[in-house]
Amino acid sequence: MNSKSIPRIAYFISPHGFGHAARACAVMEAVHRLNCEIEFHVYANTPRWFFEDSLSGPWKYHPLITDIGFVQKNPLEIDLSETLSRLDQFYPADPALVADLAYAVSKKRCGLIVCDIAPLGIEVAKVAGIPSVLIENFTWDWLYESYLDKEPGLRRHITLLGKLFGGADFHVQTEPVCQRAHADLVTGPVNREMTMRRFEVRELLGISGREKMVLLTMGGIRDKNASFEVLRELPKIRFIVPGASRTAKRNGNLTLLPHRSDYFHPDLVAASDAVVGKVGYSTLAETYGGGVPFGYIVRRDFRESEVLASFVETNMRGMLIAEEEFYNGAWISRLDDLLALPRVSRKPPKGAKEVAQFLRRVLKEGAGKDSSGIYQKKP
Repeated sequence: MNSKSIPRIAYFISPHGFGHAARACAVMEAVHRLNCEIEFHVYANTPRWFFEDSLSGPWKYHPLITDIGFVQKNPLEIDLSETLSRLDQFYPADPALVADLAYAVSKKRCGLIVCDIAPLGIEVAKVAGIPSVLIENFTWDWLYESYLDKEPGLRRHITLLGKLFGGADFHVQTEPVCQRAHADLVTGPVNREMTMRRFEVRELLGISGREKMVLLTMGGIRDKNASFEVLRELPKIRFIVPGASRTAKRNGNLTLLPHRSDYFHPDLVAASDAVVGKVGYSTLAETYGGGVPFGYIVRRDFRESEVLASFVETNMRGMLIAEEEFYNGAWISRLDDLLALPRVSRKPPKGAKEVAQFLRRVLKEGAGKDSSGIYQKKP
């Protein structure tokens, strides 16, 4: 295929945690299964290795701060004042930056810009005359609303971001959806698929089929887990903790891993007898996809958490773990109850495939260009 005729998509991804990047990777991988020639240009501040480990098709990485989201003190606490300070520095977006990015994606012949959930991509698409697709289960304006009593300065950003998100040409929502809105497509959870079989992963970890394996994960944000010492009191249970060490190491019944290790995270999820961690989007989606019981920690004062927790209670096997319980280790007194929950046997979720089919259709149809080749925004 001539390089000029290769279909290309620009993907703008929020750097808040790994959840948005994980969902984006699931979509991109599903697109590549439909058409292995489509090339992605990834605009993100998420580490390059995350995409290297998740994608098999053609893509190029462009390091860029695309979004602010929240500044985190730790996986469960938000720094509101610093968040507002960075929002004030970032928005409104620098017109010169938007123009430069619009020129870059046009020069690369991208026919579509996808945003999860970085609204900068929507602005770039408008200037470049390229259709944009917003993929979300929440938007920042909706999430910031719950903090107005603590930080009134967020109001100006809620207004601005609401307009930016509303300017997307196409809108995709993925369950669990936080705020129902008009959408061109609503799908089930979007998750990356495992690449190895359960027994193969456990064999590499040195865990027999008879041993219980629990995965502790906090969604890509570094955390000092105060309950490690308590976990050693359960020598018959193997705990796998990504992001807990700079290098992979085994310490008794604990296996501590760096964020990037020899193990693909969805494979660790599927190989586990239970997952324990923050109830974030990608952790929920990948645990749901694997049918694994979920010990979920709800973040206080985080609006999305209520929706995700409700989804777990309705559609998964799970156990609520209070934040205090997690950090003081008291939750392990109920670990046997979590491990006693049966796995859920279900067909592989189709969310990523449905989004991929939608994107391919928009890209193929040109999303409505008139006879002069100028893109016409959908009504």
